[in-house]
Amino acid sequence: MADVARLAGVSHQTVSRVLGDHPNVRDETRVKVLRAIEEMGYRRNSSARALATRRTRTLGVVASDTTLYGPASTLFALEEAARAEGYLVSTVSLRKLTVDTLAEALDHLGDGGVEGVVAIAPQRSAVEALAGLRHPFPVVTVGSGLGVDTPCVTVDQHLGARLATAHLLAAGHRTVWHLAGPEDWQEAADRAAGWRATLEADGIEPPLLLRGDWSPLSGYRAGQELAGWVGRGLTAVFVANDQMALGVLRALREAGVRTPEDVAVVGFDDIPESEFFAPPLTTVRQDFSAVGKHSIALLLDLIEGGEISTTPRIAIEPQLVVRASTFPQTAQRAPKSGAPPT
Repeated sequence: MADVARLAGVSHQTVSRVLGDHPNVRDETRVKVLRAIEEMGYRRNSSARALATRRTRTLGVVASDTTLYGPASTLFALEEAARAEGYLVSTVSLRKLTVDTLAEALDHLGDGGVEGVVAIAPQRSAVEALAGLRHPFPVVTVGSGLGVDTPCVTVDQHLGARLATAHLLAAGHRTVWHLAGPEDWQEAADRAAGWRATLEADGIEPPLLLRGDWSPLSGYRAGQELAGWVGRGLTAVFVANDQMALGVLRALREAGVRTPEDVAVVGFDDIPESEFFAPPLTTVRQDFSAVGKHSIALLLDLIEGGEISTTPRIAIEPQLVVRASTFPQTAQRAPKSGAPPT
């Protein structure tokens, strides 16, 4: 900084004010300093700046299952949003979120001087583990649902499931089957609850719920089971994510079941490949960019504002994307004849 000041013919305090975007600097002085900075290739020493300001401008992220589309997209969105606010991100990826692994991760991030942490915690067990830990910085959870005691940001999974199920009912299907995600995932629970609530609001007893593990293989195996119900009341399936829907589509096709003529299929996530499935998949789009921006904004508010009297909870609305895997049925919905299998 002293070298920049010498080249620009100003004091090092003036250079500091220019770098801090202080308003009390004349335009011509600011131009001289910026020109000197560019000429010398000057870069701030972040460690020295942190010592001087007691601010590291670094945020932590704890994540797991980042091989899955949702957590991976959330992580990218968080990093992008943090950079836009001038913050670096230190990430700890864990195989499993437990009390011990979370405590170790938070200690590691704390030792690195992070000012706050976003925890991508879609499993209920992870949220419970996080709630039992004390930490010296604010923590925001993502994907944990709205029924938690920590500040959180999430996509409204319940609404997304209602949109998918209502779309199929409006197309003329008498009922909608559901392939859910893993039991411990709050997002899977919320999607199943939205599916069930939509059917019951229409006076329909929910049929058999199948469960997968988010993978195409689990969708394929569930699709083989679903194919056996074609002709016995199954004409529409809401699948809890697009990867499992891919497996369902293949299993139905191998069984000679046409989509959407025989069975309509809706997924969830709108992964980039979903519009290239055969047929292109109707699905529910999650705005991960909005999740990232709201999460970082909320965390920075907590960092700047300290303690708050109420727990902030932000829900982001999803969007139904209609493609060729669903279409309006020509026949009206037939009268109900007995309860579907449970």
